Amino acid sequence: MHVPDGFINAPVSAVAGVVAAGAVAVSLRGARRELDERTAPLAGLVAAFIFAVQMLNFPVAAGTSGHLLGGALAAILVGPWTGVLCIAVVLLMQGILFADGGLTALGVNITVMGVVTVVVAYALFRGLVLVLPRTRRSVTVASFAAALVSVPAAAAAFTLVYAIGGTTDVPLSKVLTAMVGVHVLIGIGEAVITMLTVGAVVAVRPDLVYGARGLTAPLKLRVDGELVDAAEPAPVAAGSPKKLWIGGVVTALVLAGFVSFYASASPDGLEKVAADKGIDAKVEEHAAAGSPLADYGVKDVDNARLSGGLAGAIGVGATLAVGTGAFWVVRRRRTSQETAAV
Repeated sequence: MHVPDGFINAPVSAVAGVVAAGAVAVSLRGARRELDERTAPLAGLVAAFIFAVQMLNFPVAAGTSGHLLGGALAAILVGPWTGVLCIAVVLLMQGILFADGGLTALGVNITVMGVVTVVVAYALFRGLVLVLPRTRRSVTVASFAAALVSVPAAAAAFTLVYAIGGTTDVPLSKVLTAMVGVHVLIGIGEAVITMLTVGAVVAVRPDLVYGARGLTAPLKLRVDGELVDAAEPAPVAAGSPKKLWIGGVVTALVLAGFVSFYASASPDGLEKVAADKGIDAKVEEHAAAGSPLADYGVKDVDNARLSGGLAGAIGVGATLAVGTGAFWVVRRRRTSQETAAV
């Protein structure tokens, strides 16, 4: 759902930029409460993983594909404030290095794909967790529902922005129906990816999942040959997240460097709707179209598989480095403030 330059006029794009900048500024302050020495590297990994999975377009309808937005996944894994920052880092790297998502539309993209998805998903996730039993399964079920709803919510948010500042004259009802309709289907894919990822991390390190904080592993006792829950729960053992971090990095590199070659080549939901309804009539060439990594390929590398794989690996590495560095700085500022307060 990366909005290119030319879909939204300059004044509204500027306002969206201000909104996005404000959201990032507020999130930087909020992230200081979410990040510590263990979760700061994990947040960088989450950004890199989302970058990788966004390269894996999956078919959702005839001639249409979709990809992960990632707001729900990031919010549940590392917290809503940090989640907004994760998506902002991904979108910034995609726009600058890969000419994906307009630079003048960066504010629109952060607002729609980052802020809206995180707010909607995390609000629904927390509501479900409060009413469901406090188990790991409930966390995965809630993550599925939250991710599913977040995608059409983002589509509706884009429609609202288009209604205010669209550069083409297309009936709003047609845009809304088409956008929400196709993104409900994309939301199913988003929900499955989010549920599987959250479930995998919760299964091995629930203590590192922000949305699962407070969960405990029930102490089991063997009674008459059967395992039963003891009266008092035992906290899940914590340890170094190094193994999880290494496994996540390797997974992201494999997805972006190899699996992405088999992704659907069909236009994503926004591209398809834009082409069908005429929203793209005034689309502009990307300012970074001359980038050596534009369109997720390495310039002058003729082999498509190698070119795309190298670009994906570079993107994962760059996103990981920028994200981890940024989150480490945020975490350090929190530590400095706590020390000064003492």
